[in-house]
Amino acid sequence: MREILVLHGPNLNLLGQREPQVYGTMTLDEINQRLIAEGQRLGIGVRCLQSNSEGALIDALQEARNWASGVIFNPGGYTHTSVALRDAVAAIGIPVIEVHLSNVYAREEFRHRSLLSAVCWGKILGLGWKSYWLALHAFALYFEEEETR
Repeated sequence: MREILVLHGPNLNLLGQREPQVYGTMTLDEINQRLIAEGQRLGIGVRCLQSNSEGALIDALQEARNWASGVIFNPGGYTHTSVALRDAVAAIGIPVIEVHLSNVYAREEFRHRSLLSAVCWGKILGLGWKSYWLALHAFALYFEEEETR
């Protein structure tokens, strides 16, 4: 069975409480439980991790290269500032989909620039928790295509 790391960056532990008009009312645990259940339905193992620490996110990315077939990554505010996370994504050699709950292009100008997008396989944003769900389905299709090659 293929496995995916769902990696959540800073402040996502506050989902459901933090700016619900921007991020919705669903908690991080609720999102994770939906992804795990959908992964089981698709035959994909889903492991979820959240950290507010840039170093812990880098460690998780580096460890994922040893067991994961892909990463769904919401780098939160680090999207716009972290060269170190960009380098980690580029270094691990497995596909990464960048996700965001909100439409960053409809928000402040500084959020329009991602340092990670150029080294990610894809990017899904603006659809709330469904951004993660769509990324999981993109991986399911990718794995299916890989098996038929």
